[in-house]
Amino acid sequence: MYRLAARLVIAGMAVAVGVTAAGCSAAPGLAYAQGATRPASSSSSKPVTAMVPAAARAKIVPAGPVLAVAGAPKGVKAKAGILVDATTGQVLWSAGENTVRPIASITKVMTALVILQAGGLDRKIAVPKAVTAYVAKYDANAAGLIPGQVFTVDELLHPMLIMSAADAAYTLANAYGPGLPAFIAKMNAEAAKLGLAHTHFTSPDGLPYPTETSTFSTPAELVKLGEIAMGYQEFRSIVALRYYNLPKGNGHSAYSFTSSNELIGHYPGVVGIKTGFTNQAGHTLLFEAVRGNRTLIGDVLGSPPSGPASGAQDAAKILTWGFSLKQSR
Repeated sequence: MYRLAARLVIAGMAVAVGVTAAGCSAAPGLAYAQGATRPASSSSSKPVTAMVPAAARAKIVPAGPVLAVAGAPKGVKAKAGILVDATTGQVLWSAGENTVRPIASITKVMTALVILQAGGLDRKIAVPKAVTAYVAKYDANAAGLIPGQVFTVDELLHPMLIMSAADAAYTLANAYGPGLPAFIAKMNAEAAKLGLAHTHFTSPDGLPYPTETSTFSTPAELVKLGEIAMGYQEFRSIVALRYYNLPKGNGHSAYSFTSSNELIGHYPGVVGIKTGFTNQAGHTLLFEAVRGNRTLIGDVLGSPPSGPASGAQDAAKILTWGFSLKQSR
């Protein structure tokens, strides 16, 4: 367990990336890091099995100690959000928890989930020619993958989740569909299977296609999706990274990536999960943090586009408040 500070100092944050009008989470291009190491990862060709956390299961009464909710987090500018005790499923705070809103690149959590369930992390995939035009059309955040380069699925999952690379998402979806329409159908089928009745996907990356509001969910349903995804060790190991270095391999150059999640490395105990941004969605952030025996998971949707850290600032205020709550039993 982590021994954590209770307060995030947002001022002086080293924000490594900017934001474009239609980009998801960060500006296009590579983010370079120093001293990053690659985590151990699964290379099984079989589907990956996850343990479903408590908060993702249906409950009538929270299990275990209940927190005494006092007041609410102050200064939160997001249009909607939620905070849940991941161990018991107790909802600690919410604003529009069942309100449908565009989610931007949080979409990539479902993309990763569908791929992890299919398995084949050591499968090799060539970057398709169409990815260049796709990224250019939407001015999307990208890792700079070059058509014809060959990566494993595991290697592509890293830039997709860490720096929100649309070219990595496109390459994976195109291979696992096969083709984007088939893959998007799988995403929506999985949403239905999970009971996410107010969640819908029209792209594998959250880009505004065909409109800015075509891909959407609710704060409550995103927490459920996040809990299930975090049940996969491979997913957890990726989204907790601040930096990732991919050495030069057979078929591709060396790459380095920096996380688009401004909480990683700045709010002690944060273990993920995923950022997003479009003009209509504003800044979105699905997050999880651990302090002692308490694990909190939540999200903010529609944080103002005043700067790339606005979602992180909202999340930090909510987490600090949540960790201050005392047990009532």
